[in-house]
Amino acid sequence: MPVKIRLQRHGKKGKPFYWVVAADSRSKRDGKFLEKIGTYDPNTNPATIDINVDSAVQWLHNGAQPTDTARAILSYKGALLKHHLDGGVRKGALTQEQADAKFAAWLEEKDSKVNAKKDGLSTEKADAKAKALEAEKKVNEDRIAAKKEAEAAAVAEEAAEETTAEAEENTTSEENTEETQA
Repeated sequence: MPVKIRLQRHGKKGKPFYWVVAADSRSKRDGKFLEKIGTYDPNTNPATIDINVDSAVQWLHNGAQPTDTARAILSYKGALLKHHLDGGVRKGALTQEQADAKFAAWLEEKDSKVNAKKDGLSTEKADAKAKALEAEKKVNEDRIAAKKEAEAAAVAEEAAEETTAEAEENTTSEENTEETQA
């Protein structure tokens, strides 16, 4: 029975969520499987991957072949590296302690990279929020300035109308006084 390590799709339309499973290669994509090895959620940034590395390595030792995507996921989480190091231990090139030390060092380096990416994303998000707030403040200041200019123009227009009305009254009153004198 040829065994494949592959993804089994779950989740709703447009929001995929995958189980990483060991399954008979003849079974359907979302059909019967032998063991659930982990989960993969591509909807988050960075993608959330939860794999039982020991179980995956055991299946790899037994001859299970991962699909291309499953191979990338197993490589990302270090299951293929651990399988490779275990091969070195079986051949006598390494001791188990050396292999465990190399794997632990690799895991620490990988975790630091993932944390750096998460920190970078959070700072980008904070910077974008700050820029949006600054742009909104500028727009509000421009609106307030335009409102003040409009009010000043309205006041100046009223003053101009009042002075023209007073000038007209003065000219009509002068005409009336001239007519009464004549």
